[in-house]
Amino acid sequence: MKKILSLLLAVLLAGPLSANEPRVSEQAYHTWHRNKFSMFIHFGLYSELGGVWDGRPVTQGYSEQIQSFAGIFSDWYAETALRFNPTAFDADSIVALARRAGMRSIVVTTKHHDGFCLWRTATTDYNTYDATPCRRDFIRELADACQRGGMRLGLYFSLIDWHYPYAYPISSHNCDFITPPHHAFNQAQVRELLTGYGPISELWFDMGSNTPEQSRELYELVHRLQPDCLVSGRVGNDQYDFAVMADNRYPDGALQCPWQSAASLFNETWGYRSWQERGSAEDKAREKLGSLIRVVSHGGNYLLNIGPKGDGSVVPFEREVLERIGGWLQQNGDAIYDTEASPFRDDFAWGDVTRHGNRLYLVLTGTAPADGHIRLHTPGNRLLKAEGPVDTSQQKADEICLHLNPEAYAETLPAVVRLTFEQPVEPQPRQMLSGRTTLTAQNATLDYSYSCFDYYSNYRSTVAYQWTIDRKTLRQMTFVYTAQEAGQTLDVDIDGKAYEVKLASEMAYGIRRCRVTAGPRYLCGPGSGLFDGPQTLNASLDKPLGWGKAWEAIEADEDTIAVQPLESYYLMQELTADEATDYLMEIGAGNGVDIFLNGRSIRKHLNPYRCIFRPETVVLPLRKGRNQLVVRLYNRFERHIVYRLRPAASQTLYRQRFTPTDLPEGRTHTIRVRRHGLSSPHTDTELSNLRIEL
Repeated sequence: MKKILSLLLAVLLAGPLSANEPRVSEQAYHTWHRNKFSMFIHFGLYSELGGVWDGRPVTQGYSEQIQSFAGIFSDWYAETALRFNPTAFDADSIVALARRAGMRSIVVTTKHHDGFCLWRTATTDYNTYDATPCRRDFIRELADACQRGGMRLGLYFSLIDWHYPYAYPISSHNCDFITPPHHAFNQAQVRELLTGYGPISELWFDMGSNTPEQSRELYELVHRLQPDCLVSGRVGNDQYDFAVMADNRYPDGALQCPWQSAASLFNETWGYRSWQERGSAEDKAREKLGSLIRVVSHGGNYLLNIGPKGDGSVVPFEREVLERIGGWLQQNGDAIYDTEASPFRDDFAWGDVTRHGNRLYLVLTGTAPADGHIRLHTPGNRLLKAEGPVDTSQQKADEICLHLNPEAYAETLPAVVRLTFEQPVEPQPRQMLSGRTTLTAQNATLDYSYSCFDYYSNYRSTVAYQWTIDRKTLRQMTFVYTAQEAGQTLDVDIDGKAYEVKLASEMAYGIRRCRVTAGPRYLCGPGSGLFDGPQTLNASLDKPLGWGKAWEAIEADEDTIAVQPLESYYLMQELTADEATDYLMEIGAGNGVDIFLNGRSIRKHLNPYRCIFRPETVVLPLRKGRNQLVVRLYNRFERHIVYRLRPAASQTLYRQRFTPTDLPEGRTHTIRVRRHGLSSPHTDTELSNLRIEL
């Protein structure tokens, strides 16, 4: 794993900054990655309101956005500052609570969407020092307390600002464009925060829609001021150091990039809500501890939020939840801190797995196996010791079988089984391929990051394809591709040895012909505005995919559709093949595209920023008989998009041979391929058309 992580860091540290810019050090990445568990604090004017306006609970939306969801005039909302006097806010007490909870850093809201600043800023008098009776700089107090308490400090910063007069007005989606004066205002505030409050571990940008240039300028500004301050993915346009999931969301599996899940104790709100039904602290601690373990087992970090009251005090329920989690971590922190993702690609119903060195940690967060046995496939690794609620352990060939003690799942918080091996258990491929085979996107183990324009376009991007081959020699490879890949250069890694392969535009050949019959085309929409969606899709003519809209038959294979921002449309067509075959289709979309064949996503990516139409050739691996093709036309920004859906005029592929040199002979070989020269290591590599014949 260290080798994989070092390779990833080398890619990340190489961009996107120019050669003369400071870069995040490898040590800063490792420190951030090892810490695993952090405290998020949402605190501001909204805390004083507690989710209540004009004497009534505001039940719509997050309570920290009450100004928007309650439709409060800006001057009325600003008057809240006149009584904002959080005398119970004690920064040292909060740092002590974070330490008891087992958290290694704190991230605090310096300014949320309402524009109210928790520090004494020269950019506006709308801040806790100049506009309130308390006359305090809470970021200063927390920064000093973190220094005293040995706690790392990160800062949340909203890119949208409902108080700044030259910003776009309040919108329902919080993803407005940033005007040039507003961008300059944001830069000035970031400069203050990164030059006046000591070392900052991460800058947690949120919401808004930066242009690529604005995202890059903010990213570079942060690293000029504090080279080792990591930038969150919500700055947009792939200009980041660690990815951030959507609110209270978790990825389906491990990502091959630094990433974080941010979660609130209650999905309904992040800021304090006086009327929130809180339930049992024991149940909530079990729920959030399970989320922490799940995130860490997939290789991520967990940022868990508290929302202090308007007087600055921590809600007793939230304190108890954190202290319960901290009690478990005092006993089992070795299963969390400084660990890596599970080496297994599959999830288990019985729980989660983390690893460190020669150890695997099995955390029993799920349901007990019906027969009381846990079975793990660990080829080439000899088990030395099993500790924890295990009655017996056996190893036969490449499989370990553990018989759990009947009391293993009896505890309120999960038990941990510790397995010690002769050597580290490395990540396993999804499948082992053997003999003479063709490598495709369908039989690859995929490496993932997250790509985005902004919050709503944040999706799991495929950044590389990897295969493990069970054969002694690997002397020649043939790359097969379409005309649109011709001329591209690939980064090919074979057993740790790097090659660059340029795909030529000669050696074309036609696909073996079989009869493919195309059925009618159908259109449905609009649908969801979030680009991050399922990997599978169950579509039929009697099941609308849009917001209650039925499928509509269409004649044209290319047309323009009027759309609103954050609207997607779907195309569907049936293709019937006399036999299994590759078939080339021309598909065009706007801001992004997601292509499903027989219910499974086979190609997904964002198109260039503000792209209204981008056509591409897609290789469809059709099965014999009926095939269902569904294309999602993603729109983030535009008022219209152009679609295209038709067979490619030329059913032609290209071939290029490649002979790797100086490869050692061995039982297995690992091949990893990505496109060379992408602007960011998080951008989709778009190589689903590629085939490699061995």
